[in-house]
Amino acid sequence: MANWAATLNRVPQPAEAWPLVAHGTAALDRTFAWRDGAPISVARFLVDAASVAARLPSTAHALNACSDRYLFAVSLAACMQRGIVTLLPPARTPGVIAHLRADAPDLVLLVDREEDAEPRGGLPVHRVELVERGPATALAIPEFPGSQLVARMYSSGSTGQPQPQPKLWASLVRNAAAQVQRLAEVAPEGIALLGTVPAQHSYGFESTVLVALAAGATLTASRPFFPADIAAELDALPRPRGLVTTPFHLRTVLDAGLALPAIDLLLCATAPLTPGLANAAEQAFRAPLIEIYGATESGQLATRRTTRETCWTPYAGVQVTQHDGRAWAEGGHVLAPTPLADLIEPAGSGGFLLLGRHADMVNIAGKRSSLAYLTQVLLRVPGVIDGAFFVPEEPANGADITRVAAAVVAPGQSSSALMAALREHLDPVFLPRPLLLVPALPRSETSKLPVARLRALLHAQRTS
Repeated sequence: MANWAATLNRVPQPAEAWPLVAHGTAALDRTFAWRDGAPISVARFLVDAASVAARLPSTAHALNACSDRYLFAVSLAACMQRGIVTLLPPARTPGVIAHLRADAPDLVLLVDREEDAEPRGGLPVHRVELVERGPATALAIPEFPGSQLVARMYSSGSTGQPQPQPKLWASLVRNAAAQVQRLAEVAPEGIALLGTVPAQHSYGFESTVLVALAAGATLTASRPFFPADIAAELDALPRPRGLVTTPFHLRTVLDAGLALPAIDLLLCATAPLTPGLANAAEQAFRAPLIEIYGATESGQLATRRTTRETCWTPYAGVQVTQHDGRAWAEGGHVLAPTPLADLIEPAGSGGFLLLGRHADMVNIAGKRSSLAYLTQVLLRVPGVIDGAFFVPEEPANGADITRVAAAVVAPGQSSSALMAALREHLDPVFLPRPLLLVPALPRSETSKLPVARLRALLHAQRTS
């Protein structure tokens, strides 16, 4: 198998300098990205990044909101060249922006669309455009010290405020190397990766942008959403080609009943994936599906071939262990021991089983389960397109909850029929009260379901 990480066979150290792109000067004509059906070379990318860098405003912090994945990568590289730290929050609501401005008063919003070029939340806006695009002259590939702070990604903490997670260049490069060393076992070198997840999300950032910069894969600029667009854009890419997606998007694409092009790799993350859905996806796309486990705090940590394994295998150098009732990650690209939000069970040879998230564990009348497990049972009911269990209100004073609720998209199905199907598999205490029939779930752009949105959905139905 080709080894994508051949140029990264040493551990990046913070004291060393590491190149912006791993292709090397001998491969400046190699394709770095696909945009509007045309290839963009490494040399062109370097010229574009240098041009954008020269026009960036004077600031120390920028919020990269570019929706075009190529322009996102160009802006990231431009910021690195100017020493500007890129902020990548989970949302751009007024509350989140106000929180970011409190820490970074000089924050500038980078956008790539005219409709986004209005000031937002008091932030000054800079539109990223590609201008003066003459021939791509030879440029030296810039290098950056491993200790350079490239980005701050944000996870949502228990307080609801975004929690900053600093990302150094050495750690990002090492993360990319670990990922491609694992994927090289099943995927060809130089694979073009189409993503349905945004570049601003940690999974999308690592698996569509970082692997192109630091590990020689090829990114695609677009982020299709509808099944027909996903199929068409995959079909237009040359092979080898792959899809970086989520369980929600996979289910949506497969349920559309389209003729799907053969590809070479499926990557999936952000929510638990059932073996049944993984098997259907592998058959439809004629490609291996690799599920990724990680967190914003730690980066990617482990993978599994879901159709063949229940156990997760950590990346090289990474250990995921259980201490004092919670999981921890350390080693490899994880710079310091990092607590995780999940419960695990060691499975030998360094592997582990995921038992669910701490916040997902529910205890009703002395019986324990997890919201993730209950949701998987719901999704296996015939006729269910989408659904999720959730706790309808916050328990008072740390008390155990007394019930769970569920929201489900199941056109043509009645709540009584769905409840009857759930009774076949669930203890009565875990049957949802209420079961909401809705036309769609309020998913985020990364297909996640914040509990606040589900509770708001319940409140809206109660007051309508």
